[in-house]
Amino acid sequence: MTLHLPDAHGALRAYEPRTEPLALTPGAPFTSRRVFSAAHVVADPYADTTPDSPAAVDWDATLAFRRHLWSHGLGVAEAMDTAQRGMGLDWAGAAELIRRSAAEAKAAGGRIACGVGTDQLTGPANLTEVRAAYEEQLAVVEESGAQAILMASRALAAAARGPEDYQEVYGHLLRQAAEPVILHWLGPMFDPALEGYWGSSDLDAATDTFLDVIAAHPDKVDGIKVSLLDAQREIDLRRRLPKGVRCYTGDDFHYPELIAGDEQGFSHALLGIFDPLGPLAAQAVRVLDTGDREGFRALLDPTVELSRHLFQAPTRFYKTGVVFLAWLAGHQSHFTMVGGLQSARSLPHFARAYELADTLGLFPDPKRAEERMRNLLSLYGVDR
Repeated sequence: MTLHLPDAHGALRAYEPRTEPLALTPGAPFTSRRVFSAAHVVADPYADTTPDSPAAVDWDATLAFRRHLWSHGLGVAEAMDTAQRGMGLDWAGAAELIRRSAAEAKAAGGRIACGVGTDQLTGPANLTEVRAAYEEQLAVVEESGAQAILMASRALAAAARGPEDYQEVYGHLLRQAAEPVILHWLGPMFDPALEGYWGSSDLDAATDTFLDVIAAHPDKVDGIKVSLLDAQREIDLRRRLPKGVRCYTGDDFHYPELIAGDEQGFSHALLGIFDPLGPLAAQAVRVLDTGDREGFRALLDPTVELSRHLFQAPTRFYKTGVVFLAWLAGHQSHFTMVGGLQSARSLPHFARAYELADTLGLFPDPKRAEERMRNLLSLYGVDR
């Protein structure tokens, strides 16, 4: 059943879909690494909305996907940028997502951490308003019983005059946090509004400020999540962390080597790519739990080409590929996204994502994935 897939040059190429998926079974949480999947939200395809409307979420499908991740032993990083925070999902929708997912995590016995940001601010804000916005969201997460992830803030990036403003805001939040939090450094390749975060566009200077914040409150920092797509910088940073503070890689280009680690340490994981890779990533980490780094790399290294494809520039649109693969895999019945973001990538991009994921055996039902790919091709006018 040959498929004809369009390439980046407008030509069609023949592809023979695989017929059998990988055998990936649910299992218990891991022992050697703490691993979170930053999970996407499922839009309600029947809602009469516009890109400017509040998000219409299919709660049943959204929560079912989280149960899928927990069943494989993964933690869920909720209401992060993978869930389209600031790209279709507003704070009201994120707050409801946090409350619902935290309750579901409690029922399922799953690990959950939730994003705390400032996205209820819709215009210019001063530092006092930024701090108050963070406090409001931190209260919602803590009341839900979830761990907090202090996300990078567009409003803080716009309001801060230098490193001292970041130190003041984060210091205040860490002092009042009830439990240790995860600090999130998201690079401008994921969100251009975060250029110069921590008070400088010089990453060495920014790193020093980041580490100063952690050193002042090590008992309130469970770990850091680094999404700079620079493996050596992450390695250098994790080697400078205070004892007991974890490094969670958010590097969707170099995650196998960073999680595997070296003689001086390793990274845990909090990754958007572990949304579509969930079961395969879980199997790889279980191999790593036995001490078999080579076996871990053998499973996870072949996934990097797919991840780099999904996260290619403009990187912030990686969510489109993540949801596309969730549709092909049968985790949702449609390819509709919050804010209409399904239009953010091209047909050749989708075709290559399908081919790479199918080659890896990621689709539980390859035939269904093939049929859905054929439907998409037909919608775009590819009639053979």
